[in-house]
Amino acid sequence: MEFESISAPLNQRDVLAQSPAQEDGAYKLTSPQQVAAGLPAVLSSLEYAMKGPGPLKGLALLRTLNQKGGVDCTSCAWPDPEHRSLAEFCENGAKAVADEGTRKRADKQFFVRYSVEELSRRSDYWLNQQGRLTEPLYLAKDSSHYQPIGWDQAIQLTVDRLKGLDNPQQALFYTSGRTSNEAAFLYQLLARRFGTNNLPDCANLCHESSGVGLNDTLGVSKGTVTLYDFYQAEVIVIVGQNPGTNHPRMLTALEKAKKNGARLVSINPLAEAALVRFKNPQDFLHPVHGIQTLLGSGTQMADLHLPVRLNGDVALFQYVCQQLVARGAVEKAFVEGSTSHFATFKAALDREDPQQLLDQCGLSAQQIEPLVDWLAQTRRIVFCWAMGVTQHVNAVDNVRAIVNTCLLRGAIGHPGAGLCPVRGHSNVQGDRTMGITCYPKAAFLDRLGQHFNFTPPRNPGLDTVKAIEAMLARQAHVLVCLGGNFLQASPDTETTALALKHLRLSVQISTKLNRSHLVTGQEALILPCLGRTEADNHQFVTVENSMSIVHSSQGRQTPASPNLRSEVAIVCDLAGSLLNTDWTPYLHNYDRIRSEIEAVIPGFSDFNRRVRHPSGFALPNLPRQGFFLTGDGKAHFSPLQAPSHQLPAGHYHMMTIRSHDQFNTTIYGNDDRYRGVLGKRRVIFLNPEDAALERLKTGDFVDLLGEQGRVAENFMVVVYPIPPGNTATYFPESNVLIPITQVAMGSNTPACKSVMIQLRRR
Repeated sequence: MEFESISAPLNQRDVLAQSPAQEDGAYKLTSPQQVAAGLPAVLSSLEYAMKGPGPLKGLALLRTLNQKGGVDCTSCAWPDPEHRSLAEFCENGAKAVADEGTRKRADKQFFVRYSVEELSRRSDYWLNQQGRLTEPLYLAKDSSHYQPIGWDQAIQLTVDRLKGLDNPQQALFYTSGRTSNEAAFLYQLLARRFGTNNLPDCANLCHESSGVGLNDTLGVSKGTVTLYDFYQAEVIVIVGQNPGTNHPRMLTALEKAKKNGARLVSINPLAEAALVRFKNPQDFLHPVHGIQTLLGSGTQMADLHLPVRLNGDVALFQYVCQQLVARGAVEKAFVEGSTSHFATFKAALDREDPQQLLDQCGLSAQQIEPLVDWLAQTRRIVFCWAMGVTQHVNAVDNVRAIVNTCLLRGAIGHPGAGLCPVRGHSNVQGDRTMGITCYPKAAFLDRLGQHFNFTPPRNPGLDTVKAIEAMLARQAHVLVCLGGNFLQASPDTETTALALKHLRLSVQISTKLNRSHLVTGQEALILPCLGRTEADNHQFVTVENSMSIVHSSQGRQTPASPNLRSEVAIVCDLAGSLLNTDWTPYLHNYDRIRSEIEAVIPGFSDFNRRVRHPSGFALPNLPRQGFFLTGDGKAHFSPLQAPSHQLPAGHYHMMTIRSHDQFNTTIYGNDDRYRGVLGKRRVIFLNPEDAALERLKTGDFVDLLGEQGRVAENFMVVVYPIPPGNTATYFPESNVLIPITQVAMGSNTPACKSVMIQLRRR
């Protein structure tokens, strides 16, 4: 489809889809750090907690964060240990609750002062700093300013526009991973009762490749380990992941594993500080070890770092599997009794030339040999990964390659072993369990329709990328977003912005201002909701972490405004008018929602009683016990071929990454302390040899040139230890370079980690 050829009137607001390229203020570059957390993390946490909410509220927020009966942190989905410390949070968790608990308000006077065009010329950091939204807002067609609107009017306007569609397939219901199980279940029920499976969500943009790869090979789309498997593992392989920034509480589990004798292997183009050394901030509370931690060098983390070339993961694991087979390190009893397709896998493996595999992954046999040695010695192996694996064109094969290695060693179905896709948002896995998916399984739809006495739609819906394409083609007209920042989370920023402008109505259910409120349909609504930390009429919600533990979360802080509504309340209000049904019983008693979940979704029997246990409960996970839900009841090997990396002269592969001062698209500040970049976000990390070839040095400025005329302007070069031919930039600033058509085969996830670019000196 040639999207550029589509011509039709758009709203006439002159808004910027990208955060402005010119940044104000001084910047400073330092050497990359070799130790994560420690006293700087403690001081940073306290600074954010004191500065945003204020000392009393800030301490109150931190005191309940991730505690039993407290608030589940939104900054990641890492599980909580059975025995919690007094400070069961990380630096990013402190930033998240401080950001939500800020004393600043983006109220109606704010929107009188600023037009949407003026706001779009501010940075994403500045937008977030304006504070909490306080009341529903409406942007009329061709209007320049948001204006207050009553809740009843806002709900009715949304319903009127939905009812005015030619068919339900012209509506899109997007979900963020912050959404609770209760809100997500009702939201998907609302969409399906309306008549569509158009339920794109943030998982389409991150771990969809994990779900597809795991479902193909194990019959489930989730990981197979518990937190206690980390403590019993002898080898932990961490692929395409930066725990120190994206999942800092994972470091405590890795440190404990190290003390129990585990070896850690980091496979990543960048050597991140948290996998070099770690100073556990919780040790500062110890009367003896606190001083030792402060003065000491911290715990050595990775025993081996393999700086794999971007998208060299299949080649690396194919080579590892070749070596394991050559050594006779195949767990024969497991492979013969519990797996299928080993012969076809082995035949494909034999066709791969070992030297070509080494060339493609950018590593030598000597570098990889310790990993092969350690894997060959034990079955107690845990494999972890994140977006460095899942956001490539061949991302599903990346996951399958990891699974192949796991199956070859029989490292699944027993303590200290298994597969762990580490989720980045607090309930992205729970939302999928609740039915937030555009590809629902028939059995789920059968149970849903039978229990609620309706016929759910059966045709597959639209994922996030297909939703953008539908908006561009004017086949979708109303977008309702339950949380998130759709524009900045999506690829191909200018194309996504054009798609959003084609809408008749865009609705954002949000806590704070972001760029998706500015690049809108002809009409737009902002519906302000409660944050996770705020009291919701004495009720609690539930979430599911990365390891399938369902537990409660209850906010107790006074809401930022009396005019906020919970996500559940907003969904119930929409259903009342759209479906002509009374969902107020759900609104007044969330136990009723949980009873409905129990009736529809397997694994939730006795939901209301079990979730009141202080630590929640575990959902069934048969591969954890060595049973697989594939057609033949066995785990499946996958025959693979490593992709080739042939870059034209003067071109580079770029991956997008997070700064340490952000969570997803929320920018808390402009510092990346661990990588030594302070006060600047528009930077490109460049290999020293490549910099010399381009006659560039640290501090020079370049434009980044993508395919088909895509340009990201004014990026500062930072010469950095990264494999030759590879570069790294922060998102969302570089999302403009990711073509909407460049997606993972099988999962349709944007390939944000292998974008081909050129450099143009400024």
